[in-house]
Amino acid sequence: VALLSNPLTAIMDQNTKNTVQKIPLLKTKAGPRDKDAWAARLKEELMSLISYVKVNKAEDKDWFRIECNKTGTRWTGKCWYYYDRVRYEFDVEFDIPVTYPAAAPEIMLPQLEGMTAKMYRGGKICQTQHFEPLWTRNVPAFGIAHALALGLGPWLAAEVPDLCGRGMLEKFAQ
Repeated sequence: VALLSNPLTAIMDQNTKNTVQKIPLLKTKAGPRDKDAWAARLKEELMSLISYVKVNKAEDKDWFRIECNKTGTRWTGKCWYYYDRVRYEFDVEFDIPVTYPAAAPEIMLPQLEGMTAKMYRGGKICQTQHFEPLWTRNVPAFGIAHALALGLGPWLAAEVPDLCGRGMLEKFAQ
């Protein structure tokens, strides 16, 4: 897998690398339009997510809850980030693109739309520079758990402290 030999991993901290290496890789190259193959892929996705959640809980790093619709094409939930001993919680959602897994899901934090330059219309987080090239090199092995670990997690780690410093997240503090 390109994750281990990719120069982008130089920007990834060792804890993230260790966690990502514990997330099972997927084998089925299928998207929502592939009917039976999509059912197999969705099963792999769910097993990978369950493994990732178990790893996070075992390491006391639980930071999201998501669920999908019956077809596995729409995902919604909550994610949170601790900064200065305060928990900031946000809605998270994404749709599986029709070209999945060739295209990564566009993860959205709609409540934060317009608060940072590293976000697109609709609250879609910016993944273009760091995550998308890594995803492209790892199709079909990467899945939703990888998108959360390598896309959303690092985005929160970079943006939440900055947004807090600018006083923009007070209403999300818990």
